[in-house]
Amino acid sequence: MKGIRGIIYDCDGVLFESRQANLAYYNTVLSHFGEPPVLSEERERAHLCHTAASPKVFEALLGPERLAAALAFARTFDYCRFIPCMQPEPGMVEALSILSAKMPLAVATNRGTSMPEILEHFDLGRFFHAVVTCRDVERPKPHPDMLFMAAGRLGLRESELLFIGDSELDREAARSAGIRFAAYKGQVEGDIAIESHREVVELIESCNL
Repeated sequence: MKGIRGIIYDCDGVLFESRQANLAYYNTVLSHFGEPPVLSEERERAHLCHTAASPKVFEALLGPERLAAALAFARTFDYCRFIPCMQPEPGMVEALSILSAKMPLAVATNRGTSMPEILEHFDLGRFFHAVVTCRDVERPKPHPDMLFMAAGRLGLRESELLFIGDSELDREAARSAGIRFAAYKGQVEGDIAIESHREVVELIESCNL
């Protein structure tokens, strides 16, 4: 794992445990349309809410004929009300503080307008040189567009980057972009497996010996 000069992070499931917040958000929209909520034990639907961009989630849950109406309704309320439900991953802030002093960091997430507020709420913006969301590209993950944009903003080649994610969408985006992939907490397979943010620090320190 030599030659890493920058790191790109996914948000949900890597920087934060955000399933509760995401389900609360999407269930607010579903309730408006008279639909039953997505339950945490509904593995496939809950995972969709956790990983995919909002247009894809709304289309899957409400059908393409109600997609535009769902997006319009979602714009009428502020995601900030759900941010307190998000739990920072253990050791994440400490690791970002150490790593950002060694190399440029970025976020590439299928989130949209909520990402700036999340970074501000948790005071994380100071650690990242670039933040790329689904609103910055034509195609969200699993397409590689976000990772290419993040690499460009960091001024690094794809071969010099490590992308840390926890979903098949992340793994596929990294593969398509030619970026090494670290699978966080064993959710999917990767070039390496990472169980904690402390392990990321140890990995980078060992690479720089």
